[in-house]
Parts: sequence; structure tokens; C-alpha cells
Amino acid sequence: MFLSVVNETNIMKQITGSITRYSIIVCLSAISIFSNSAIVYAQTTTTVTPGKTLGGKNSNHPGWFKESFLDITEDVDEAAESNKHVMLFMHLNGCPYCYKMTEENLKNAPYTDFIKENFDVIAINIKGDREVAFDEETSLSEKELAAKLKVIYTPAVIFLDSNMQIVAKVNGYRSVEQFKYVLDYVQQGAYKQTSLTQYIAAIKNNLYEFRKHPQLMNTMDLSAANNKPVAVLFESKACVDCNALHDGHLNNSEVNEVLKNFDFIRFDALSSEKMIEFNGQQTTPRDYAEQLNISYYPTLLLFDKGKEILRIENKLYHYHFIESLRYVGERHYIQYPDIVFDYMNKKTEKLLESGQDVNIGE
Repeated sequence: MFLSVVNETNIMKQITGSITRYSIIVCLSAISIFSNSAIVYAQTTTTVTPGKTLGGKNSNHPGWFKESFLDITEDVDEAAESNKHVMLFMHLNGCPYCYKMTEENLKNAPYTDFIKENFDVIAINIKGDREVAFDEETSLSEKELAAKLKVIYTPAVIFLDSNMQIVAKVNGYRSVEQFKYVLDYVQQGAYKQTSLTQYIAAIKNNLYEFRKHPQLMNTMDLSAANNKPVAVLFESKACVDCNALHDGHLNNSEVNEVLKNFDFIRFDALSSEKMIEFNGQQTTPRDYAEQLNISYYPTLLLFDKGKEILRIENKLYHYHFIESLRYVGERHYIQYPDIVFDYMNKKTEKLLESGQDVNIGE
């Protein structure tokens, strides 16, 4: 959901070591004279040393990434001539997820050669200022392109076909195994016949056994949710990363404490059982997942008052995962419309000012 964004301003503050504005200095000085003797109360200084942002890493992209002039239409045409697809790797400086995906899924994956043979990979900095000619009518900066393509999480990997159509989009870090399914889906042209989730389901169906969780509610009726926010977990028997979610975040006591702010509901995204949406309409989990354009399991959707506020559709480290829950569960989204560059950065800044370290990479 990432939310894999590091506040570059905060990082620079750490690098420069400038902590003056974070310091609280209290000086008390008094002199009392009794007869010919004096008692002097010495100056007392209390300093709060700011915490550090840990875990941010800058990626060194492999040399086989395409040296593009950022004329994407031309890049797509060149790729098509070699029977390849263009892969836009949307990244951010200091992003630990970008680093992890670069190292594990691109540079050192068991399928690295497969990527080089079938994709032209072009790096785009979502805060960059380089000019990009995206198509014949659109010329804009890298950061403007990121906004146009609705990039919220980094890394975002966008696959284009020979007609400049987006045929697959990966939001945030995916496991090595999960990402290979996406690569195969695009390389085989399966997007012409089926959705990514259906493609994966046909390969891995019935391999995942649904896990129990004490806070999961047994209901198929979203319209009956009370005044609390609602966390809807979509899983399926074809899920690749569901066990990791249950063994990790959903097995963490701090996470489960924050999860109490929600009605926590799970749907089998491949089920044809009847369910009721927030608006009272009857549907099935399968149709609802398609309607919501869910392409990855597990996906956790966070709703409030029947409206989707945020979704977590990627693997997150603890800090970003739990703060995503707080953002909706404690309704911080009302004050901070942008979770990444508004709420998350302000939360991090407050923790640093109080002297706490913030590790965004574990």
C-alpha cells in the first residue's frame, strides 16, 4: 500500500546533523545572599536528541535497464520490434521497497535473464523532473507522469503493450514468486483473454488453506457494519502471500490492538456465495473483487462509512502497515487526505522530535 515512501527532507536533516530546532534547553540560574556567603544554582540543561530514520536505502539500478530518452511511444515501438513489452519501474530515492525489489526481483532473481530477454525496463523517479513524452499528445515531468498514472506506492511497475495500453500494474513490493506470475502473464499475452487474478488462480488453485484469526467476523453482510471502520481482507485458495501476512502482521499483538478499531471481515475472492455490499446491493465476493479491481491476494481494503479510504495490496514493513491501519482506524484521513506525503511524514517527524528512532525497513 507503499507506502514505501521516505521523507527526503527528514533524511537530509539526519545527514546534516542539524538538530538545533529539536533541542529543548532549560536554564535555571539563581543567586541568594545570606550574610557574606552566596549560593549559586548552576545552569541546568536538558536536551532531547532527535531520533533517526532507519532503513531507507537507495537503489543502484542494473546496467541492463534501458537508457531511454523518455519518449515512451518510441520505446514501446522498439520493444514491439523485438517482441518485448515495456516495463516502467516507478521508484523513489530512499525507498526500502524499491531497493528490495531491485535487488531480489530484478538484479538477482532466478528469472533475471527472462526479464532481460522479454522486457525493456525504464526507470522513472516519481519525484523526478526529467521530461517524459508519454505519448504523442502528452509531455510532462516524471512526477507529473506518476500522478497521471495514479502511482501511490513505490515501487510501482507498469507494463505497456504495443498499443501503449497498460496491461498490468504492480503497486508496491511483491514477493519473488508473486512477481514471476505477473511477468509470465504479460509475456504470454494472457491479458488478452483473462485477468491477472484468474490467471494465477488457474495455476495455483486450492494450494492455500484459509487461516483463522480471533478478530475475523463471520458475516457476508457489509451493510450491517456498525459505526466503526471496516477492514475487508480478500484472500483466495490461489493466494501466494497470504501465509506471510498471517505469520507476520496478523500475528503481531500491536497490530491486533490497532485492528480493534475495525470490524474485520474476510471474503474468499473466488467464491460465488451471496454477499451484500455497503449500499445493500447483493453480489458475490468474486464479482465484488472484480468490481474493486483487485489483482493481488491478500489485499486488505480499509473502509469508513461505506467508502474505501485505503487499500494495502503489497507487502509492507511493520511501521507502514500499522500506520496504515491507524490512518483509517483512528480516522486521521479526515485531517490528512494524503497518507504518504502528509500523515506519514508528520507522524514520523513527531516521533523523531520526541527522540524515537523510526525504522521504515523492517
